[in-house]
Amino acid sequence: MADSLFTVRAMTADDALAVAAWRYPDEYAFYNWDADPGDLAELLDPAGWGRQYFAVDGRGRARVGFFAFKADAESLEIGLGLRPDLTGDGLGLAFVEAGIQFAEKRFGARSLTLAVAEFNQRAVTVYRRAGFEVVGYYQHETNGGTHPFVKMARKIPPRDC
Repeated sequence: MADSLFTVRAMTADDALAVAAWRYPDEYAFYNWDADPGDLAELLDPAGWGRQYFAVDGRGRARVGFFAFKADAESLEIGLGLRPDLTGDGLGLAFVEAGIQFAEKRFGARSLTLAVAEFNQRAVTVYRRAGFEVVGYYQHETNGGTHPFVKMARKIPPRDC
């Protein structure tokens, strides 16, 4: 599925390996896949490709990011990542909006949630601009420790026909 900047498609083995190799700088190294072996194993499991994990291409650029989706009883949780060399370039809002549109079309999502490490205020700001609101704070065990996280949620309004 495409919008003006991004095309979301089923993840492949090459995509998963490339995403797993991404290295974020400084405090954002928290998001490197090898920091959490369970998350890495999930990314590399072909059973999730095209069901839960999706690669994102940009205009003329392959693998600019990824989306991950997990349904629960009330909403669809979205996970996402932009390639490290593209962060901070003003693509965040359009990228998140592409994920929201994909979630709505592919999964029929009416409500989305996401979790973000509390230190990542750059991402929190982008998510707020995309219509997410903070609904809670919690401690999450990941990356070899327990870290503060922010839970955010957004409703997707019905489209007029």
